[in-house]
Amino acid sequence: MKLGGGGIVAALLVYAVASVFGLDISGLLSGGGGGAPIEAPSSSQPPPGPDPEAEQMDFIRDVMKDIQDTFDGLYRAAGKPYRRAKLYVFREAIDTRCGRSSSAIGPFYCPPDQKVYIDLAFYKDLRDRFKAPGDFAQAYVIAHEVGHHVQQQLGVMEKLNAIQGRVSKTQLNQAQVRIELQADCYAGVWAHHAGNAKLLDPGDVEEGLTAAAAIGDDRIQKQTQGTVVPESFTHGSSAQRMRWFKRGMESGRAQDCDTLNASAL
Repeated sequence: MKLGGGGIVAALLVYAVASVFGLDISGLLSGGGGGAPIEAPSSSQPPPGPDPEAEQMDFIRDVMKDIQDTFDGLYRAAGKPYRRAKLYVFREAIDTRCGRSSSAIGPFYCPPDQKVYIDLAFYKDLRDRFKAPGDFAQAYVIAHEVGHHVQQQLGVMEKLNAIQGRVSKTQLNQAQVRIELQADCYAGVWAHHAGNAKLLDPGDVEEGLTAAAAIGDDRIQKQTQGTVVPESFTHGSSAQRMRWFKRGMESGRAQDCDTLNASAL
């Protein structure tokens, strides 16, 4: 990507409940405003010399700004205001309005404070454990979380919260899958406009699809427990995640991301 430097969404199964319902996660670096991360004090003094994470931080900040500029433009075209999410970059643990979280969960969106939390350690896992390297894979993570912020503004998260305790666990999981696939589609919408703006490099789309596939519920369950249990999915299969990311990327239209009413995923 022609934005920064660097190397998709935390797909540990526990993350699903956290990111959707606001039970979330962790940190050491914090950022605010329109997506520019700012380093927060840590428990130990950083080593002297150049910051080895400065380039990655610049990349994350630039990607966050471009994603939000894209959705701001889409909202303006529809005659609606867009409220920008804030960005926190963290490592280890962080206190949020969704609760205290640890880096074991990874990147997430917290609806109560409307902030996107990006775990730097997850990007290493994304590259090494999930075999999804590349800067566009990292950008996809951010775009997916901003997709949840768009859902928050549209009232989608509120609808999901409203059915908690009123439906079976399987039905709730199915609803969560639709929420997550819509966020993937919104990430694709941003990728479409990034491509039109000539921000994508050859191979970027493939990186995004690889990342989407790497964190499918079926693939993660196969890796972690050896068996696949579709009724326990909370994010969607690898094929579903790739399909909805591609749909958003090909059309560039948020209205084509209606996973909530789609007859087939």
